[in-house]
Amino acid sequence: MSANADQAPGPAEAPAALWSRLLRPGYLLMHLVVVLLFLITLRLGWWQWERARLNDWSPLNLSYALQWPVFGLMGVWYYVRMMQVEVTRDPDADEPGTAVLLYQRPRIDTSGDPELAAYNAHLAELNERVLRQRDS
Repeated sequence: MSANADQAPGPAEAPAALWSRLLRPGYLLMHLVVVLLFLITLRLGWWQWERARLNDWSPLNLSYALQWPVFGLMGVWYYVRMMQVEVTRDPDADEPGTAVLLYQRPRIDTSGDPELAAYNAHLAELNERVLRQRDS
């Protein structure tokens, strides 16, 4: 028995489970889209290279010819990073992002300014009126 038998299996210890997660239909579609988009960016880079060659090596076309593959590599890097996070995520846990707080009311300290406190109290009263009208 191994020394770390009580630990959860990682990606190297459970390749079948890993591949079954990454080869689901939704992931296969994402893999295909990423590969196609990367190939498109390479093709656009080649097209810009040809345009630069035909236009006496125009600096604008040359810069685009170099930018398109960089954009493609950035997309592939992001996708690989996203897959690494997905591999390390517990499949039995809640969906990722459910505990993220998207909005939190700002907390304004009005203790030092009585005029601001009065104005905020007035705004709160107006808000309460609107909410009561909406509910009735």
